[in-house]
Amino acid sequence: MTPAVTAAVLLAAVTHAGWNAIAHKITDKLAGFTLIAGGGTLIGLAMTPFTPFPAAGAWPYLLASAALHLVYYALLMKSFRLGDFGQAYPIARGSAPLLVTLLAAVFAHEVPDGWQAAGIALSCAGLTGVALWGLRGRRPDWAAIGAALATGAAIAAYTVVDGLGVRASGSSLGYIAWLMAVEGVALPAYFLYRHRRRAWPLLRPVAGLGLLGAAMSVAAYGLVLWAQTRAELAPVAALRESSILAGAAIGAVFFKERFGAPRIVAAGLLVAGIGLMLHAG
Repeated sequence: MTPAVTAAVLLAAVTHAGWNAIAHKITDKLAGFTLIAGGGTLIGLAMTPFTPFPAAGAWPYLLASAALHLVYYALLMKSFRLGDFGQAYPIARGSAPLLVTLLAAVFAHEVPDGWQAAGIALSCAGLTGVALWGLRGRRPDWAAIGAALATGAAIAAYTVVDGLGVRASGSSLGYIAWLMAVEGVALPAYFLYRHRRRAWPLLRPVAGLGLLGAAMSVAAYGLVLWAQTRAELAPVAALRESSILAGAAIGAVFFKERFGAPRIVAAGLLVAGIGLMLHAG
């Protein structure tokens, strides 16, 4: 992983945590995700005249990813309804890198070397610590944890599918433009069908915030897709999940959630794991 790839993935991580915090802040989750998905579609459509059309071999991946992203949105909405941002976001993101490592080894024949495997394992240990801190002394909400883990599985699935798809597309910009254009149609259509004349009054109060989240979502994932054309999938996925640190900080500052010594130790493990991955690159 070159310095440019590393910087792109870290920027994507912070941006991703930001748009997820926006989605969590909007009380009506369906309205929030409708704006984020629909805004992404508008951005994707605006990009398509200026980007290359993806190669034919990329389209099966692109369409599969669009379906997986819809599942991801549904699970993420459920996670945010059931759990705190500082719990749901880290569990969802922290469970994905190990699954990506396994899937990338099977489908992309990318078997991590010793340094990468150690870095990924150490990062996942740190991510798990960030995720599970705060459960001591109270009964775990297994429904919320289960929804977050299912979200992580969806993240891992679309990460690998898109990693293969963007490499087959011939253009990372063309792939992200058409992916955004396709994947964001279903959720707004469902919202309009469900609410009909009440749709705009429900969307208007949070339209600005939701569209900001859409722009951040497209930017974050575009950076990741570009990185996946220049580095292996598992290290990119693990480094991307440093967004958990940004998410924990956002939770502490904006949602008044605690960030104590155990999370600082877990964050240290994450940084050490990232260092091992970069050493391998």
